[in-house]
Amino acid sequence: MSKIIVKQEEALSFKLVHQMKSGDQRRLDLFFILPKEMGVNPQSLDPQEYAHSAIAGRRSYFSTRLHLPLVQGRFVSLNKRTVEEFRLYLNLFAYQFAIAIETDSNEVAQIKEPEPFYEALSELCEIVTQLLKRFRRNEPSDPNWKHYFENADNYLSWFCEQRLLKLLSHAPRSSEHSDAIEQLLGLCRAERRYREEKNYNSEQTLADPNRISNKMLLMRRLIQQGVVLKEELKTLGVGLKKATTGVSTGIIMLIVSTLVIKAQGVLSGLTLALVLTLAVIYAFREIFKDDMRNAMWRRLQKGRPRWSRILRDTSSQAVIGRQLIWIDFIKSADLPKGVSEILSRRNSQNRIDTEILHYGLSARIAQKAFLTGYSSLQEQVNFSLAPFARYLERGKAKIYKEAEGKVSSDSVERRYQVNLILMLREPQQPPRFARYKITLNRSQIVDLSESPLPEGVLPIEPEPGDEDL
Repeated sequence: MSKIIVKQEEALSFKLVHQMKSGDQRRLDLFFILPKEMGVNPQSLDPQEYAHSAIAGRRSYFSTRLHLPLVQGRFVSLNKRTVEEFRLYLNLFAYQFAIAIETDSNEVAQIKEPEPFYEALSELCEIVTQLLKRFRRNEPSDPNWKHYFENADNYLSWFCEQRLLKLLSHAPRSSEHSDAIEQLLGLCRAERRYREEKNYNSEQTLADPNRISNKMLLMRRLIQQGVVLKEELKTLGVGLKKATTGVSTGIIMLIVSTLVIKAQGVLSGLTLALVLTLAVIYAFREIFKDDMRNAMWRRLQKGRPRWSRILRDTSSQAVIGRQLIWIDFIKSADLPKGVSEILSRRNSQNRIDTEILHYGLSARIAQKAFLTGYSSLQEQVNFSLAPFARYLERGKAKIYKEAEGKVSSDSVERRYQVNLILMLREPQQPPRFARYKITLNRSQIVDLSESPLPEGVLPIEPEPGDEDL
């Protein structure tokens, strides 16, 4: 049973990563428990707008066993490997390499203390150096293959340099770690010289930051070919919403027509009283028709998925998987039993009034073998909390202290704690849970940590290899 990993990404975002194999079925629910003092509620935040603007995901093939695209033995005989197969292996390695560099550099960026930061930075430089050497050691000689290799090599070299320089630009100031800094700068300079020697990029491209950036974005899309799945997103309930509008309009018109006929019977002839009565009836129609339609729609929409997603292989166009997506604010009474039990056992100081935002994801993977070299699918979903942070108050308080007759003060920032509860459901398995505490202010996630579950609640336990996510 593949499990879920939750990690902080950037200042105000975190990512959820999980893997699925052929034939897997899974329902994953995330419950954001938001204190009411944050000001995030159905009136201030539209769930669908939040999903479109702050939730982004990518779904791709994944393999834990394939470490190099050109492993000796896999490509000994050119007659047994086509150009297309070679490109798929190459893209898989390059894509996973780029994602790994992104993940590792983001984790290093979260370190604030100089000593552990530069240790992690030095270790990251060594890993990058080793992987690039092993990758280039197997450069193909066939012109049909070499073009794809050069594109991937050009992008990985540039991307690694950019991620390392970005880390150094935001590094904690320290005069005691010049060796780590020189190691990083030496690697970046070596990669820049390497690309110049290979003539990967023209002088005009290198001289214009816009051109080099756009070229590398194109390279990124090329190495994603065949690895990242094509997505077809469809909004659900469009016909049902139209039917709801028609039914509500019909009911309102039936009531209005009845009232008009009765008014004409009581007030015979065209009089001022009849005109005023009809005006009042039609005014009430305009007031209540939208309310009735919205009330009916909320009732019908409750618990229904908002979108469906089809995942296709970009090469064969075969359907690899299907997903359903939910998002909405819900009431405490609608929480699943296990989630309610977790919340009921919180410390007394944490039992405050809250709003609950629910995000659900149901996935069904096709019962068919993946392309050669791929063992599973990996989905990464990034959640930005920036829409939450805009409602938070700025910290203006001060803490005073006295020492030897002198009074001093320290400014303190206002922090908020969001509880995140995950629920995983799979066929013939009991629901499993994980709970995280997210501490944030207006500018960043201060801390994201997993919290213990109450006794008797089954946890989401990681499998061997999940740490590589």
